[in-house]
Amino acid sequence: MSRTDLQTLPERALDLLGGQPDDATLGRYLHGLPGVDAVGLEQRAAALSTRSIKTSSKLWALERIIQLIDLTTLEGSDTPGKVRSLVAKALRPDASDPTCPRVAAVCVYGDMVPDAVAALGAAHGDPDDGLIGVAAVATAFPSGRASLEVKLRDTAEAVAAGADEIDMVIDRGAFLSGRYGLVFEQIARVKEACRRADGTAASLKVILETGELTTYDNIKRASWLAILAGGDFIKTSTGKVQPAATLPTTLLMLEVVRDWHRATGEKVGVKPAGGIRTSKDAIKYLVTVAETVGEEWLQPHLFRYGASSLLNDVLLQRQKMRSGNYSGADYVTID
Repeated sequence: MSRTDLQTLPERALDLLGGQPDDATLGRYLHGLPGVDAVGLEQRAAALSTRSIKTSSKLWALERIIQLIDLTTLEGSDTPGKVRSLVAKALRPDASDPTCPRVAAVCVYGDMVPDAVAALGAAHGDPDDGLIGVAAVATAFPSGRASLEVKLRDTAEAVAAGADEIDMVIDRGAFLSGRYGLVFEQIARVKEACRRADGTAASLKVILETGELTTYDNIKRASWLAILAGGDFIKTSTGKVQPAATLPTTLLMLEVVRDWHRATGEKVGVKPAGGIRTSKDAIKYLVTVAETVGEEWLQPHLFRYGASSLLNDVLLQRQKMRSGNYSGADYVTID
């Protein structure tokens, strides 16, 4: 379910902006935000990265990381068989241990959604209830360069096929050239396309592709723009551009979400994606979330890792915590 009635979004934006969400009004609002202290942000991220977790809490942290992962395959060579294999891994991440928790969701291209839904069967559902969601990338992923008509059809088809979540990409060219009204409209319209016939809606994650936004100030503005237009999540990256997720960038986006919550009472999710490969790094993000927005954000509908290669390292660390012995790569399935 979306966090608010879709019909209220334009009105809410009008109230906050004091006018129509066009280039001029959005430009005044976004460029009126306080600038980012880059040195301070990076120092804060570095300090958070040194925080340690007690041994008694580490197993909890590892299992929570697994529960927050979107297991992903987004290649042109994807096949129904590969998606079924991905789902099998999502259902039982550690083939040797049935007590291992499941991941939050599988993320695939829109045409693979029916295969993912079918493979999940009765396990398809809300990850907050211990089930596994299906996320679909849409809107001309990863470039975001397509007509609005194509983006809306892409989204609607994925939702109709059973997608619970839509990961859309913004048009970075439009954003960087100051066409904020166009970016706003596309996000708001895609949000409408997430609506189902029964009145429910797929959750919308808005991918900023932070590696192409160049500055922290741009990342902050894009985060606010995505939230104003109705995004349920703000997501760092497609995973196709470097740099992808970084701790300072994720911290900045969490601070935006925190400020939004303080101003409106609404909770928006954050998803760092790309480049998080080790459990050590993933724990740094876990700590950063807890210290910035609070432990209540450490649940699937408010925080995700878009990092499939991360899972095996977490599984090996979990096996070490439970058995006392390090396992090799042969003890986990190949992704």
